[in-house]
Amino acid sequence: MRLDKFLKVSRLIKRRTVANNVCNNSRILVNGNTAKPSKQLKAGDIITFEGANPYSVKVLLVPEGNVSVNDAPTLYEVQN
Repeated sequence: MRLDKFLKVSRLIKRRTVANNVCNNSRILVNGNTAKPSKQLKAGDIITFEGANPYSVKVLLVPEGNVSVNDAPTLYEVQN
């Protein structure tokens, strides 16, 4: 699944266009490297959000399509 779509489906970012813009502005790293919105994710990847309050999440599951609001937090784990 594409990075921008994963960010939307997992509800880490509310809209896909916003996720696309954030990626294009080099604010997101995948496994320590700047990532484009089209980056293909797999389980085990680490997504780092840069900014005033940087944080990282580990991808636990890459869904085939959309998931429910209740299931979205099960797709990732927040790292310290």
